[in-house]
Amino acid sequence: MAKILALGGDGIGPEILNEGLRVLAAVSPLMDLEFEIDHDLLHGASYDAHGVFCTDAVLEKARSADAVLVGAVGGPAWDDIRLDGGAECQDGLMYLRHHLQTYLGLRPARAWDPLITHTPFRDEVIRGADVMILREMCGGAMFATERGQRCVDGKQQGYDMTAYDEAEVRRFARGGFELARQRRGHVVSCDKSNVMESYKLWRRIVSEVARDYPDVTCDHMLADHCGYQLMMRPGDFDVVLCCNQLGDVFSDLTASYAGSLGMLPSACLAASPDDGPVFGIFESTSGSAPDIAGQGIANPVGMILSVGMMLSYGFGRPEMCRMIEDAVMQTLADGITTPDLGGEARSAEMTDAIIQRMNVKGNGWGGLGR
Repeated sequence: MAKILALGGDGIGPEILNEGLRVLAAVSPLMDLEFEIDHDLLHGASYDAHGVFCTDAVLEKARSADAVLVGAVGGPAWDDIRLDGGAECQDGLMYLRHHLQTYLGLRPARAWDPLITHTPFRDEVIRGADVMILREMCGGAMFATERGQRCVDGKQQGYDMTAYDEAEVRRFARGGFELARQRRGHVVSCDKSNVMESYKLWRRIVSEVARDYPDVTCDHMLADHCGYQLMMRPGDFDVVLCCNQLGDVFSDLTASYAGSLGMLPSACLAASPDDGPVFGIFESTSGSAPDIAGQGIANPVGMILSVGMMLSYGFGRPEMCRMIEDAVMQTLADGITTPDLGGEARSAEMTDAIIQRMNVKGNGWGGLGR
């Protein structure tokens, strides 16, 4: 019995999480594995009920679970709330990442052939793009311990100290090189080492780690140039190493490859996956989209693909992930899309179509594995 902690969160989060769980239920008979799903609250929903963005009880449930699935968190109602404690106490998802040390953030972005006309790119630029933005999830400016607002020389000043230590960068970089070995063997590390001390350390440590991976090509790019090249020649990139803040920006930027944020999954892993299944937090990167919450029209694909990533990285079943990806591709090829991509399918209808195209037949495959 595998234990999954399901945290719907806010806005469309509970809606898309439900669609992801429907897909999990559809594929689980093929795995000879039963899933026990425990639902609870996170971020705004937690604050409204308990006065904190993540309770100690939810953290303990996460620690005892085999994986955590998150819908989406956040919204204007909670943006200006400040609680006692560090940066992690101001955000439920950050609280889990911090205490569970899920430092390796996988943000894959790809160009889906049926959706190329929904992107801002020419076909010859974007077709075949498949990039893994790797975001460090537990350090940097997001978790600055020296932060706040103060008055300096009569003027208000806000500050967040960006800091990384050698161990944080090294473990993250090793995870990136291991993932590159499983993909196309090319790492690009982005930084601002021309102007910032934290990035000078970042570049030095990544270069040291690179020497242990002679089979992986490693290039360094300044972040602004990297962002430009990700838009100009996306097909040249494989794995991109980013600090917490840059990874946040670049993962949304590369959502343009797919035509919608609703198409992007993610995984936050507590270890490099090269040695087998690892614990992680899996979520769509769509955001909570409060403007469409409750309407049943949110794109569930990012959440569904996150379930696939959970099966691959969390349970060592990459073939199940490929099965889900193939069903998504076939659904898109058949012209079925949600309103964010110009279609008319509702969330549940999109999920129904994907499940139908998985062609699950008894305990056998429907021919979609590759």
